[in-house]
Amino acid sequence: MAAPCPEDPSLERHFKGHRDAVTCVDFSFNTKQLASGSMDSCLMLWHMKPQSRAYRFVGHKDAVTCVNFSPSGHLLASGSRDKTVRIWVPNVKGESTVFRAHTATVRSVHFCSDGQSLVTASDDKTVKVWSTHRQKFLFSLSQHINWVRCAKFSPDGRLIVSASDDKTVKLWDKTSRECVHSYCEHGSFVTYVDFHPSGTCIAAASMDNTVKVWDVRTHRLLQHYQLHSAAVNALSFHPSGNYLVTASSDSTLKILDLMEGRLLYTLHGHQGPATTVAFSRTGEYFASGGSDEQVMVWKSNFDVVDYGEIIKVQRPPTMLASSSGNLPEVDFPIPPGRGRSQESVQSQPQEPISMPQTLTSTLEHIVGQLDVLTQTVSILEQRLTLTEDKLKQCLENQQLIMQRTTP
Repeated sequence: MAAPCPEDPSLERHFKGHRDAVTCVDFSFNTKQLASGSMDSCLMLWHMKPQSRAYRFVGHKDAVTCVNFSPSGHLLASGSRDKTVRIWVPNVKGESTVFRAHTATVRSVHFCSDGQSLVTASDDKTVKVWSTHRQKFLFSLSQHINWVRCAKFSPDGRLIVSASDDKTVKLWDKTSRECVHSYCEHGSFVTYVDFHPSGTCIAAASMDNTVKVWDVRTHRLLQHYQLHSAAVNALSFHPSGNYLVTASSDSTLKILDLMEGRLLYTLHGHQGPATTVAFSRTGEYFASGGSDEQVMVWKSNFDVVDYGEIIKVQRPPTMLASSSGNLPEVDFPIPPGRGRSQESVQSQPQEPISMPQTLTSTLEHIVGQLDVLTQTVSILEQRLTLTEDKLKQCLENQQLIMQRTTP
């Protein structure tokens, strides 16, 4: 058997610990942690450092359907079939606050890029937006006529996109709370949707076995892929915007080259449906989960360049690309250093860190610590409320006993 090409994705490690199908995965911002949720009602927090201990978070009363790290990485949100959302501090204690977000299964949770708000989607046919701190309800978006499977903020936080079993993808303006456009091209339930890193286009996965990409400015269908032989359950954009990875019930993961509008790789690893997939924030890794109860971490290998520089210049495709026929030209500028030879994939020398970058890093750290402090206060408040309720109940019981014993 021939040795794999160094540019091919490779299975880096796999994690076993869930006792039922894995439903969701997400990397922390620094890629040091990977969270996964499962039908077993548990959340697992895996550490990318070898031989590190994994944490099992218990709290949800039913299947965990979705998970998302806050931009700072100091908070972790999860949604469940128990109709609640929990906000966790992802450390060994595994403390969390909980709130009843919907009247049916919560299918999706996603933090805004500023970390200040959270969007949730549910089988109750609504999309809801909450403040992260104290989990205050802000507003609801209610035009879907069937279960809402997924909802995401745009990178700049101005738009929200949602995917539903009503076979539509809806684009919403966060400020006006109006539906800007409905995309109706899918022939079955839309299982997943996300924004391109540039924020100017979206990709959606469906039970009709296809993936479609639209421009959110013109609402034009840009690309259409029919590569899987079963439902596409999830997708994730590489942070460069050049690639898209998909997970399907046909048990495979597929990596698409969006610049050339073609299939790059088909990966076989899961036994049974691949239910979820997500790139790390740098794109160096991607993780997948399946009904086989396994979480797999793959090394990308196919785009080892300075990701920060790529993200600055990426634009979405502007011409229709299909998975069959001639390869069209698409409006993706090729960043310096991207190529197929060993010489062309070497990292560019890094410039010394300037004072503004150091200041930004310090501010991000402070914001992250404030997230944790605010969440700790919320946890203490919930505990205090529970204690007060118990004390009231004890006093009431004591008064009843005294009344009964008094002649």
